[in-house]
Amino acid sequence: MDEETLTVWLDTALLMLGGFVLMTVLMMTVMNPPAKASEADGVTAPGNVTVETQWPDKLDADVDLWVQAPGDVPVGYSNKSGKVFDLLRDDLGMAQDMTDSNHEVAYSRGAPAGEYVVNVHMYRGVNVTYPVPVKISVNVKADSTKSSAPLATTRVQLRKPNQELTALRFRLDSTGQLVPGSINSIFKPLRVAASQ
Repeated sequence: MDEETLTVWLDTALLMLGGFVLMTVLMMTVMNPPAKASEADGVTAPGNVTVETQWPDKLDADVDLWVQAPGDVPVGYSNKSGKVFDLLRDDLGMAQDMTDSNHEVAYSRGAPAGEYVVNVHMYRGVNVTYPVPVKISVNVKADSTKSSAPLATTRVQLRKPNQELTALRFRLDSTGQLVPGSINSIFKPLRVAASQ
């Protein structure tokens, strides 16, 4: 094969390959169109009950969230999931964390009727000045709605290492609504109960 024939053959092969790549890209956009704004609006937040804790950013403290749903085991750092709750984020403070934000969050699958318990535990603190303020918020989404509504928000003070406090106890009825007068903070240990 002479040089001129080889050049023509290579040019033809590259043009065919380029055409194939172009057709593939065009077909992919037709087969998988971008999501429309109306489809994105149908996305709902996870969890029927969402519990979140926050403590001061940049504070090198590991404050643990513990939650318990009716008839289920306590969920926290050493038991990250139960039948109802999952601990989504276990924040270790500044250890192994690239962000300055300090928070933990747990989501439920469903909202069975009964008592819910939310505890916080001061696991570790490096050069921490006590008390450490912790904000706890609970949002509940009834099965029939797409958005969650605030149920309760409270603040507690962890005053020493290894301290565990009950921040909230509340009851939900069979429709996922708060039972009036059921919110309290009577202590119920969850961390020790999870290891039994």
